[in-house]
Amino acid sequence: MRIRALVIRILQQFYRDKRTVAMMIVAPIFILTMVHLVFNGNGYEPTIGLINPPSNIENAFTNDSTTLYNTEKSALTDLAAGKIDGYLLIGKDLSIMVEGSDPSISKSVLEAVQSALPAGTDVSNMRIDTLYGEEEMSQFDSFGPILLGFFAFFFVFLVAGVSFLRERTSGTLERLFSSPIRRWELVLSYVIGFGLFTMLQSAIIVLFAVYILGMINEGSVILVLLITFILSLTALTLGILLSTFAKNELQMIQFIPIIVVPQVFFSGLFPLETISRSISWISVVTPLYYAGNAMKDVMIRGKDLTEIGGPILVLLAFSTLFVLINIAALKRHRSI
Repeated sequence: MRIRALVIRILQQFYRDKRTVAMMIVAPIFILTMVHLVFNGNGYEPTIGLINPPSNIENAFTNDSTTLYNTEKSALTDLAAGKIDGYLLIGKDLSIMVEGSDPSISKSVLEAVQSALPAGTDVSNMRIDTLYGEEEMSQFDSFGPILLGFFAFFFVFLVAGVSFLRERTSGTLERLFSSPIRRWELVLSYVIGFGLFTMLQSAIIVLFAVYILGMINEGSVILVLLITFILSLTALTLGILLSTFAKNELQMIQFIPIIVVPQVFFSGLFPLETISRSISWISVVTPLYYAGNAMKDVMIRGKDLTEIGGPILVLLAFSTLFVLINIAALKRHRSI
């Protein structure tokens, strides 16, 4: 009888918390659908440039992903701009230049060139150069900058959200609201307080990855720290915002598969060209998309602040938007 009573009590708890029941069903379906759309897209087809190719080689590259150039300089400019993934230069020997920031894309360029070259073409002395990174760059070096951003975002989001939720459920927020403090002062105080901690966290993560794990970094480590901190600030403001809509820590954790996990697919771990068009548009509203691009631009491509200003401004805009919504959302707890 006691077991029966406990079972009934547990079932009643689930019945009362319909949000948890819905998340247990909706979240796995949502993530499985995302994985299906990401991995069932078309295979990546590299865009290859040809510099003054002989007619037999030009005719061998019959797909629409081939671009013809008159000079190597123009091909190199497009390669640096991301318009092509590599180019083939035909001289005394064959030479291939790949962008180099993603080993999987570099490999697809080499395979596409080798399969398209006419039979009997001498490739024994073919030279392979990389614009960025190194020819033998590992997958860890390629994905490392993105993982760096993801871990900073994930842990700050979770810790900030749960901490602010505890402030609310423990009654601390209500006591603060009984004082003359304004909503914007409260939000700003938490952002500054947690922000100081995220600065320390960002510094430790970046310095450990670069100087202990030996992660590739062709740019300024100060820029890497700046991007990581701004991304952490975005995660902080988003975590505080979503915590206002959670009643307990379990509900806060439930935001992870809906808010955090989908961003992984658009962070740069997978080429957007291979993702179904029905969901690829989501990338423009995910902070990790901009952070991932900025981190790779600095750490692998060696770009400076002027070249990554766009993604940084977008991340700051996200943070500002979340702060403003936070201030408005606190009306649920106190009318001023």
